[in-house]
Amino acid sequence: MLPNTLFMGQQLYFLPVCESTNTEAQQLLSKNEATEGCLVLTAQQTKGRGQRGNTWEAAPGKNITLSVVLAPAFLAVRQQFFLNMAVSLAVLDLVRGLGLTQAQIKWPNDLYFEDKKIGGILIENTINSYTLQHSIVGIGLNVNQLQFQFPTATSLAASLGYELEVEVLVVRLMELLEKRYLELRTGKTAKLKYEYLQALYRYQQTHPFLIDGQQMLGQIVGVGEDGRLALELDHQLRYFAFKEITYVI
Repeated sequence: MLPNTLFMGQQLYFLPVCESTNTEAQQLLSKNEATEGCLVLTAQQTKGRGQRGNTWEAAPGKNITLSVVLAPAFLAVRQQFFLNMAVSLAVLDLVRGLGLTQAQIKWPNDLYFEDKKIGGILIENTINSYTLQHSIVGIGLNVNQLQFQFPTATSLAASLGYELEVEVLVVRLMELLEKRYLELRTGKTAKLKYEYLQALYRYQQTHPFLIDGQQMLGQIVGVGEDGRLALELDHQLRYFAFKEITYVI
């Protein structure tokens, strides 16, 4: 670990190997060693975590695996999903900027290209009364990996046909994340929500979903303020939390 190194004005902690960058960032916070913007970066994550305990598969040295510490005290607890929107859009900006213009955000915050997962985000928040105190933003993006355990995964290199420089992409990602975070901090939540919905995978399209063990046709029509997915099912509007609904792909 290289503490107190500056990366684009940020604290940088680089670990050749670690279990989870989110866990490392949390430990830095608990010891008061992380200021806002602190970046934890690793070449190999051995126990990467996804949403709600899912694992994140990443080959050593081929992908982006990092966590950023933020202090969005300006966000009320009930507004915390706007942070997910801002971060998801920043990663999408990076992917689309490389030429994968059809990439989309799969609710709540995965990145998809041609029905395959290319990246994922895990945000863990600490709450202080009615606002957020700290947020640890974990980002995993498949860059040069070509072999995956699951056929539903892909990478930038597999989609573009050539390898990319991971370090260059990290620099650009931090620039885009700062831009989106500033939009959030200056109250541009309506803009962020509109762009998030327009980029949402299968938005306003009729597709099958698995709900309570039953396959049903539904249409994604929005996202609630609490982050739940809004679906129209049999002419009724229903809201679903993560893992209460499964996409049928």
